[in-house]
Amino acid sequence: MDIQGLHGRLLADLGPAIASGEIPEGTVLRMEELEARHGVSRTVVREAVRVLEAMRMVASRRRVGITVQPRSGWDVFDPLVIRWRLAGADRPAQLRSLGGLRVAVEPAAAALAAGNATDDQRRQLSALAVELTVTARAGELEVFLRHDIAFHQVVLEASGNEMLAHLGEVVGAVLTGRTEHHLMPHHPEPYAIARHREVAEAVCAGDPVRAERAMRDIVTGAMEELAELEPGAG
Repeated sequence: MDIQGLHGRLLADLGPAIASGEIPEGTVLRMEELEARHGVSRTVVREAVRVLEAMRMVASRRRVGITVQPRSGWDVFDPLVIRWRLAGADRPAQLRSLGGLRVAVEPAAAALAAGNATDDQRRQLSALAVELTVTARAGELEVFLRHDIAFHQVVLEASGNEMLAHLGEVVGAVLTGRTEHHLMPHHPEPYAIARHREVAEAVCAGDPVRAERAMRDIVTGAMEELAELEPGAG
């Protein structure tokens, strides 16, 4: 989710501050204070607060104000919440949580994709595996990231399970955060690229066991890399 405009800029200040604990749980924010501090209108503040309320990071009550909610109630699957947590001191815990989610979900999705993928999805995976190989060798991390996000999203969609498919944005936020925070090697590991090719080949061949095994190698390998690059994340 990419939020633009004045309320987007206000969110870019408030969201990370809440996610990092700079504005702690239980803090009561006032509309008029936010207007004055950030130089924005009441309408802009309301729009930003609505977004934070949808994420369950704050609750707004008349004559009380805007109260920062406990972390346990936040919508931790929201890509913006993920992005904000990855940008702060909470990064190791967020990486552990997201890595565990990927290990639990993506191998199963790959196995399902081997049986449920459409011909178009199989073609997409094959093409993306080639693009990943080329951009990894060239060290083009931004282009590699786009192809990597697309690859994992296609696998989740090809599972045929709409709940797994809905996690595509979450996985995309994880992969983006790894690149933005320099938690990716300049040249992605050859073994990881080979495993992506193997997932594509297994899905195209209708081999769920091989697809699951190769995807498990990808996501567990990613957790091991993060543990080396970001102490506390493993």
